[in-house]
Amino acid sequence: MSTTEHEFDLESERLSVKKPEVRFDKQGDMSDDERVEQAMTHFSKDFGRTAATYLESCIHCGVCAEVCQYYVQTGDPKYTPIWKLEPFKQAYKRESSPFSWLFKTFNLKKKVTAEQLEEWQHLLYDSCTVCGRCSLICPMGIDIASLVSQARHGMFKAGLIPHELHAVAERAEVDGSPLGVTPQVFEDRLEWMEDEHEVDINIDEDEADVLVVMSSIEIQKYPDAMAATAKILNATGESWTFRTDGFEATNFGLLSGNLDWQRDISMRIIDAAVKVGAKTLVLPECGHAYMALRWMGGNMYGKPLPFKVLHITEYIADALNSGRLKVEKVDKSVTFHDPCQVSRRGGATRAPRDILDHLGVDFREMPKGGDYNWCCGGGGGVVTIHRADELRYKVFELKMEQVEETEAEELLSSCSNCRQNFDDCQRHFEWQYKMGSLLELVADNLVEEARD
Repeated sequence: MSTTEHEFDLESERLSVKKPEVRFDKQGDMSDDERVEQAMTHFSKDFGRTAATYLESCIHCGVCAEVCQYYVQTGDPKYTPIWKLEPFKQAYKRESSPFSWLFKTFNLKKKVTAEQLEEWQHLLYDSCTVCGRCSLICPMGIDIASLVSQARHGMFKAGLIPHELHAVAERAEVDGSPLGVTPQVFEDRLEWMEDEHEVDINIDEDEADVLVVMSSIEIQKYPDAMAATAKILNATGESWTFRTDGFEATNFGLLSGNLDWQRDISMRIIDAAVKVGAKTLVLPECGHAYMALRWMGGNMYGKPLPFKVLHITEYIADALNSGRLKVEKVDKSVTFHDPCQVSRRGGATRAPRDILDHLGVDFREMPKGGDYNWCCGGGGGVVTIHRADELRYKVFELKMEQVEETEAEELLSSCSNCRQNFDDCQRHFEWQYKMGSLLELVADNLVEEARD
């Protein structure tokens, strides 16, 4: 393991970190009243009919609790997904709902306090990966996950988010990468992978049909993903490039709740794609990058994106289905972990299964797999929050049960954030399964003359 990889190894990092006390974090020096005002103002800043309908529609049936890994693993009702929104629902009922005059006059809904928001920091950040399983199952069609993200907008403006998440989000805004990957570091690691794997890697081309981006986790911890991506793009014969002015796909602005930072991070990639005249933007094995660019990129840009956005599995599946890529058959049993933001929230559930079909593996679907897959527990920024570790490990036990039930030889996924969480939990539990990359499996089994 290189020094750089060691620095970002979660387990090694935590050896020097004391088990945190139960706490909440604050940023800035606002008064309590100012924090409450900021939280509520920015929760409702983009408030519309849809969100209002959601908050009016909850019938308190409890179905969302039964599909949330935090409630299922603890039995604690405070982890019921809709309850995580209670302060914001309380403020809506009191200030903006059709019967707000009644709630306010008779104090049926009390005014939200700073102490309440501090308590809810744990529920909105430590114990929610915004995986969307609750949204999928809600009988009233409430997108609870989107409301949690909206609540995070308010919490960020109130200076009430976990300090680790704030630190990496701020670094991404200021330095361009949550792990401090500079353009020079990116270029150096590409050159290393080019030599290591004897593959041609295109960088900073002036024109290209395809712009490819990476996540900082891949660049620092799983750099083979960069070589694998280059092998696949070269095999398709596409005109493609990496760009040092727009390479970081991870969007911690989205995870932290800062819309301005989310927009800045997205625009670096969008501007780079426009500059080279890209027809397609290929995103890496990163779930939140997919959500940020595929489904929110146009909002950040202010108009429809002038290029197609594809997750790398969608790109590979299309190339295999069209015959532009060919792969050798792989004689092993495999199961696949669906990243929440790519599959359930993103809609790209079919692509990895098409790829596995072409690879000819003995594919063993997890129970409740696909769109209903259990989250790994590390998404939404949770994997960065040290105080959430014990709870994160607890919910990962559901994932271990899912995987073990398949009795597959190999475990694969298509999200580096999931992979990082799996690696950390594998070490914690001394588990027999090691997470692998679907992208890298394809690259390792390419038929060279695919384009012929």
